[in-house]
Amino acid sequence: MTADVAPPKYRLIEQALRSRIEKLHPGDALPSDAELCVDFGVSRMTARVAMQRLADAGLVRREPGRGSYVAEPPAHRRANRLMTFSREMRRLGRQPSSRILARKMRMSTAQEALRLGLETGEPIIVLRRLRLADGRPMAIEEAHLDGRCAAAVMEADLEAGSLHEALGRAGYVLRRGTGTITAEAAGPEDAQLLEVAERSPLLVERRVILDARGRRVEATESRYPADRYGLDVRFDVDDGAPGRAAPEVTSQGNRQRR
Repeated sequence: MTADVAPPKYRLIEQALRSRIEKLHPGDALPSDAELCVDFGVSRMTARVAMQRLADAGLVRREPGRGSYVAEPPAHRRANRLMTFSREMRRLGRQPSSRILARKMRMSTAQEALRLGLETGEPIIVLRRLRLADGRPMAIEEAHLDGRCAAAVMEADLEAGSLHEALGRAGYVLRRGTGTITAEAAGPEDAQLLEVAERSPLLVERRVILDARGRRVEATESRYPADRYGLDVRFDVDDGAPGRAAPEVTSQGNRQRR
């Protein structure tokens, strides 16, 4: 008969803190490593491991020199469905808003034109915004739009309102898109705008969105702090059987003219 093995002490601390966190609010302070050592009779290394496991799980925010705090629950959406930022935040019970960093028309570069299916030098709109939830920075978003959308975009209230709703009112019905998701380190401007440490991890999403007629309307890059935003993925397991793989689709395929 096998004797029961006691769980490691760091697991006991982790479980106790998980129960405590359930009753606290984002931003509430948690015990220091030194306090955990006294409370649980463990070494500082054991206490540090327990707290780091909670930080890795997204439950705790650790600030060097200041302490550990209950983390803000990250916003999640399904990777195969794009919901407007405003609708996402309202769904989560948060108040969305934006700060416009730039809104202008200019001539497109070759790369910008390619993504939108235009000729180099055709006019585009550049809309750059800081997206917030309950006043807290959630994303830096830079959208490039075909210049023909100018009437819908240039005068719209895009600090309290939604870009996609403004486009919809002007007759641009957005249907589908393609995108890529990467990880990058926050640069100096990212850090300042998003209120994160420089070189902290960011989730970077680049997408191209098409309207109901298959015309490219928007090419956008969104930069999210990794501890505030996530993507839920639903997938099938590839068993290696022939003929099962779906064709790859990328945003740079079949260049279209509008």
